[in-house]
Amino acid sequence: MSSPDASGPRTAPPTANPATAPTATDPATGAHGIPGTATDPSASQGKRRWIGLGVLAAALSMIVLDGTIVGVALPRIITDLSLNLTDAQWVNSLYSMIFAALLLSFGRLGDRYGRRTMLLVGVTLFVVGSITAAMATGASSLIASRALQGVGGAMVLPATLSTVNATFRGKDRAVAFGIWGAVMAGVAAIGPLLGGWLTTSFDWRWIFWVNVPLGVAVVVGALLTVNDTKGRPGGPGVDVDGLLTSAIGLGLLVFGLIEANSLGWWTPKADFTLFGWTWSTSAPLSPAPVAIAVGVFFLFLFWIWEKHRAGNGRSALLDIRLLDIPTFTWGNLTAAMVAAGEFALVFVLPLYLVNAQGLSIMGAGLVLAAMALGAFFSGAQARHLAARFTPTRVVVLGLTLELIGVVATALVLGPDRSPWFVAIAMTVYGVGLGLASAQLTSTVLRDVPPEQSGSASATQSTFRQVGSAIGSAIAGTALAAGLTAVLTDRLSAIKGLPSQAVDKLASATIDSAGGSIDGLRAAGTHGQLGNLGPTVTQVLERAFADGTRVAVFVAAAFLVLGLIGSLRVDRLARQSAS
Repeated sequence: MSSPDASGPRTAPPTANPATAPTATDPATGAHGIPGTATDPSASQGKRRWIGLGVLAAALSMIVLDGTIVGVALPRIITDLSLNLTDAQWVNSLYSMIFAALLLSFGRLGDRYGRRTMLLVGVTLFVVGSITAAMATGASSLIASRALQGVGGAMVLPATLSTVNATFRGKDRAVAFGIWGAVMAGVAAIGPLLGGWLTTSFDWRWIFWVNVPLGVAVVVGALLTVNDTKGRPGGPGVDVDGLLTSAIGLGLLVFGLIEANSLGWWTPKADFTLFGWTWSTSAPLSPAPVAIAVGVFFLFLFWIWEKHRAGNGRSALLDIRLLDIPTFTWGNLTAAMVAAGEFALVFVLPLYLVNAQGLSIMGAGLVLAAMALGAFFSGAQARHLAARFTPTRVVVLGLTLELIGVVATALVLGPDRSPWFVAIAMTVYGVGLGLASAQLTSTVLRDVPPEQSGSASATQSTFRQVGSAIGSAIAGTALAAGLTAVLTDRLSAIKGLPSQAVDKLASATIDSAGGSIDGLRAAGTHGQLGNLGPTVTQVLERAFADGTRVAVFVAAAFLVLGLIGSLRVDRLARQSAS
């Protein structure tokens, strides 16, 4: 088979499972073993290889954890740093956006220069970003730190995943990916509990400080136990245009989705200033839809450019041939929808539990820990179920349970409902998440040749992170839209409440992502609203619950799309097996 980056005719990749691929002499390196790796994985047999998997899982844990641990601490961060809803969305989404924009580039660079090297540099940058985030004094410094964390995370994730894919074969590969999927699902789910504990027992800044010792341990462990594998050398040139078009496209797309609430979906609602230039409210169109349209255009240019480079045999950021593998394409679309649904929930549920239910940060973390328990339990059992029913059917089962859990969560939301109803529903969701995540990674990569594992791993991770960013962005927009639709009318119905107070309360609730409710609740009848204080608080709590329900149903819609994709993957897998 020709190298994916070599000049000459482009042939379609084989559809056989790479886990059964025979060893051969790599023409690029002269090494005997799996084609495209700098070292033969058989040299890593034994305890050292499995210890290395533990180190890689720890690196994965650090990256995935940071995507979910922040959510439960957001109410406290919003208060301490005086953030508004848009700032909060950026804190949650910018990490995923930067992550998504750079994954393909760093996946390809890891193939060229060594995946362990990329891992070590990425962990270092991630730890530096964690330190600056822990020391942040305002929205700008925190958001910039999250961006740096995203750069580091984009180096780490494809490096770890492609190393696992290149190191383990046969039955060991199935076990390794089972561990991988269980760690990804479980750590993502346990993030809210850990975030709640650190924020309540210490300070929200500790959700970032905790990455420092873990990062140091990963660096030492990787140097001692992880081999520095590489892919085959790519074609000539560096795909700078691919990097720029993909980064600009993804960045503008997520920017438009996040800022549409504050800037307006069509008509401008507020001035937008960038580098001294202002897009005023007198313009005929808001900058948000323009950003979305331009972002989609740049992604289209990226697609055309990658096909052009592939046809010329030059190094390309994305190997277009990978998308000729049906299970890879449909599996990635499924993974994106699963991530979108998960991060939509992780963004809005902590805000609901703290602001509408009146729970402490730790209390919210305990409720969401039910998701972690379900994910850990099912993730550990997913491999056995896959051996009996096939991995793709386990993914379908997992997504079905996720959808049931999310719909149940939407139905039990309300300030008068016990938060433990949410915990029960999220347990069902967590069981499904563990099953789907544990088998989805190996399902997506099942037909990808080992020498393309770096590019394939980065592509899969990109789809997940794009889903994560879009999920958080749209969930925040849906929450704001739900609040906007009901707040003014409900507050206006309160007898004795001045009209100017109605507008002020509605704006404060939306801008603070519900954080202002807690202050009104604590003031009771002794605040500026006097005897109307408790009544206003109850109205705001119910409105916030209704707005959250809208966002949760958005998460359910993502999961419906993911379930459709998983059914398609299952069908394709059965066809290839017959």
